[in-house]
Order: sequence, then structure tokens, then C-alpha cells
Amino acid sequence: MASLPLGPHQPPPAPPHDIAPALSLAPPHRPEMADDNKQSSVVEVSEPVTGHIISTTIGGKNGEQKQTISYMAERVVGSGSFGIVFQAKCLESGETVAIKKVLQDKRYKNRELQLMRSMDHPNVISLKHCFFSTTVRDELFLNLVMEYVPESLYGVLRHYSSVNHRMPLIYVKLYTYQIFRGLAYLHTVPGICHRDVKPQNVLVDPLTHQIKICDFGSAKVLVKGEANISYICSRYYRAPELIFCATEYTTSIDVWSAGCVLAELLLGQPLFPGESAVDQLVQIIKVLGTPTREEIRCMNPNYTEFRFPQIKAHPWHKIFHKRMPPEAIDLISRLLQYSPDFRSSALEACAHPFFDELRESNVRLPNGRPLPPLFNFKQELVGASPELINRLIPEHMKRQSSISFLHPAGT
Repeated sequence: MASLPLGPHQPPPAPPHDIAPALSLAPPHRPEMADDNKQSSVVEVSEPVTGHIISTTIGGKNGEQKQTISYMAERVVGSGSFGIVFQAKCLESGETVAIKKVLQDKRYKNRELQLMRSMDHPNVISLKHCFFSTTVRDELFLNLVMEYVPESLYGVLRHYSSVNHRMPLIYVKLYTYQIFRGLAYLHTVPGICHRDVKPQNVLVDPLTHQIKICDFGSAKVLVKGEANISYICSRYYRAPELIFCATEYTTSIDVWSAGCVLAELLLGQPLFPGESAVDQLVQIIKVLGTPTREEIRCMNPNYTEFRFPQIKAHPWHKIFHKRMPPEAIDLISRLLQYSPDFRSSALEACAHPFFDELRESNVRLPNGRPLPPLFNFKQELVGASPELINRLIPEHMKRQSSISFLHPAGT
């Protein structure tokens, strides 16, 4: 099986000292408030700790029988300003789940819950159910019960870094293809922009290598003409239009982020490791060169500050190892464009020749197992051109199925 050559990555040359002082950026905006339109049962519970049991009742609507479900908190697997995520076991079924517990402002409804209820895709984390809980201080928490996936792409990257190896190319292809496939669904079916695509928010099943995009705490349905906050997305993966304070951006900010993730899997380290918002733009300019006035206009037509030193683009083939497949470099160059409209869509990225190996009939994982399902497309193909659909579906899948992929269900 093909794998990336090992060896240290040579980063692009350091920028001239006069770049950073010449950049001026607006201060961050306040985060948006979210909302939701449904309620769930409320239970009394203190902070989850190892061995703590949480019980809630589900059902009871439209003649359904009420059912009590109890979860034993086993360990915290993530935490942040939003709250915590902990691994728990359902005592009735023995199933392991992940529960995201977030403090809920009683004046607002929860957007993340709303969005998760609208999603159903193999490469997107699924919501099982939810419930509210209160503490003795009368704080209200929302608990999102989700399927449990034991590993993250960030953890996988750290593993390969710890043993000084690059990730095998088959895994790079498999993981990024599924990220783009999940984004293609999110962008076209429920119309959701994730707004925080990064390795920490991509879960990996270590046995099947199926990935799930998770953490929709920053996600939003973007409405054309409606302003959004620009201070969004983790810094290393932040699209340049966000750094230019654009408020009417599109789902192409997720495509930029996914392009950064692909580059990181290939390099073994972040491509644009900015230390601040200004330095993030410096890191991008070091690689892409100074944006033209037209490119700045495409990113944010209201941006009028043009004090940029003229830096030439650093050739992509010099950023990556000399034995890097040219298809990988070509795909990254199509994803990491200043002009959002020039970036490939997520579905177009799935059809790129870089992923052709995944479409071969005899391809297997390095452990000999078959690949996870990659071509059971449904709604995400609605509106796609016949030519694009033809490139997405392998010949052996077309022969096996009597379904007409040129006219998927729902068109």
C-alpha cells in the first residue's frame, strides 16, 4: 500500500519582518446567540463524575410508552468554554454513548440541538436523544446524547507524530474524502455551515476508519444577505475572508478549513500555524502570496485597507515533500484559494483524481479489511451535474447496482 515518504518537513521561508506591522484587522465580534424550538424532559443532576448515574425519561408523546434510560458517567473526554463531553454507558442496553453537557441560557433556545435534529449522514455524528438537567444552584444544562466514536483525527495525527512517521497516504485519502463527503451533505441538504472544521472535530473509528464530523456548537444555516460573525473557526483553519472580517461569507469557509486539514495530514503539522489573527494572515501570505485587490474584494467587498507588502506566492511543490503525489498538490491548490468562489465545492473535491484509489474495486485497508461505505450517496447528489455524478460513482458500483445514479431519489 502506498505511503508517504518519511523525513522532516521543510516549511516555507520566514516572512520579511515588515509584513505583520502592515496588517490591521478589526477586533473580534461578540458571539451569536443560538435558539431551538423544542423541549425535552428535565432531570435533577449534579456535575457528572466517574460513576455518577443520570436518569431521564423519553417517549410519552403521541401515545408512545414512556421509557426510563439511565447513563453512568465513565470519564470526561473533552471540555471547553461550552461545557464538557463525557463518555457514558447506558445501563439498560450496555451501549456506550457520548454526552455533551452545555450550560443553557433559559432566555434562548439551543441552535446546536436544532441543527443536529436535522442531520442524518454516515459521516456526521448522530444525535440519539437529549434531555435537560438542573443543578442545586438552579443552573440549566442541555445534555446531547450522541453515538460514541473512540478516536479523533487529532489523536491519530499525534500518534503518527509521536513515532516520527507520516500518515499512510491511503488513510489521508480515506479521511479527507469522508470529510468532504460529510461537508457536501451538510452544505446541500440541511444547508449547514460547520464553521469549525479541524482535526479535533473529526472522529475516527479505529476499526473501520469511518469518520464522523462532530461538534456543531459553532454551526449555522447561512442565509444569503444575512450578516454573520467573522470571529469564528479555530485560527489555524480560519479562511482568509474571516480574517478580513467578512460577514456575508459562504460554506466555502468549511472547504478552506478542510483543505488545511488535508495539508496537515500530508505534512504532519499545520500548514498555517498563526500565533494571532494577524499572524494567521501572515502565514497564509507566506504561501499564497499577497492577495490582489480583486481577491480582497471577493473576500470582503467592504474591506478598504490595502497596506500589504508585495510577497510572491511560494510554489506548492516546494512546500510538500518532493515525492508528494501531484494529485494531492493539485487538490490543495484548488481548495486553498483566496477567492471563495474559486474554491472547489465539497462534492467536487470528492470527485478529484486524488481520491481515485478509493474508487478502485480491489482496494483494501492496510489490515486487509474493506473500506467503509463511501458511495452510498443519496440526497447530497441532488442538483449535481450528470458529469460530476459519473465521476463520483465507481464503475464497479454502477455495475453492482440497478439504481440510476444520474437520477437519484429526490430529484
